[in-house]
Amino acid sequence: SSKARKRLRAKPLVVERSRGSEILFGIAPCSLALSQSRRDLFRLFLKQSGGSRQLGASELVLQATARGVPVHHVQRRELDALCQGRVHQGVCLEAAPLPFKSLEEAEKPDLGDEENPKRQLIWLVLEHIQDPMNLGAVLRSAYFLGVDRVVTSQRNSCPLTPTVSKASSGAMEVLDVYSTDDLQSFLKAKTAEGWEVVGTVSKPQEVEDVPVISCSEFQWDKPVVIVIGSEGDGLSLETQLLCHRMLAIPPGRALHPGIESLNVSVATGILLHSICSQRLKHRD
Repeated sequence: SSKARKRLRAKPLVVERSRGSEILFGIAPCSLALSQSRRDLFRLFLKQSGGSRQLGASELVLQATARGVPVHHVQRRELDALCQGRVHQGVCLEAAPLPFKSLEEAEKPDLGDEENPKRQLIWLVLEHIQDPMNLGAVLRSAYFLGVDRVVTSQRNSCPLTPTVSKASSGAMEVLDVYSTDDLQSFLKAKTAEGWEVVGTVSKPQEVEDVPVISCSEFQWDKPVVIVIGSEGDGLSLETQLLCHRMLAIPPGRALHPGIESLNVSVATGILLHSICSQRLKHRD
């Protein structure tokens, strides 16, 4: 019957994936993954279309060809199926997952650090960030504002998924992210090396034994580690007690009960801008 034929036509293409692969989606994540050579790449899928996106698709084809990645032109519904209905912008890329880097690798200086040993270093440490959208937004801000390293706790933290890459607008594909299974020992080691460890808090009254100041009052003259806590609970008590100071973002009005804090990615962006802007002033 015509209805049966219609159902057959509407059935999405079943793509057999390479073992252990994942599907990146969105123009920026796919383009940057193709250009950075940090992943094994298997296939690029592009929506069959002309129009305004044809130029962008041509650039992706050139990138894929240069890497030896096969290109498949498919229907939109097939892209929808590949990325489970997420916003793909007409592009999907089958690739190997992007793992965290080891903390030992984080200790190796960047070229810029070697050229300018007096350069102020900023590391961002994430404790138990679980939401991929938040993690992606944090990575995007960290990359844009010039954070030198991002370190995340291994346990109870979000992995580097395609959703994180999309939320980061592809920053995850160019920014190394490190992980540790012993966050407290890492913070103790940085303190012993002369770094300042600075925590963050949304409710200053809940912090004990650690001074709390406004982020606008914070000044620094040594390498600094900024520690961000989980979406619901903030920093663990063990981590709080390893901080030299805690930073808070002062609200601009009297807050209604129930609206007393910022989303973790928004708060991180504000804090990083406040701190990183000091480094820019010191360069002048």
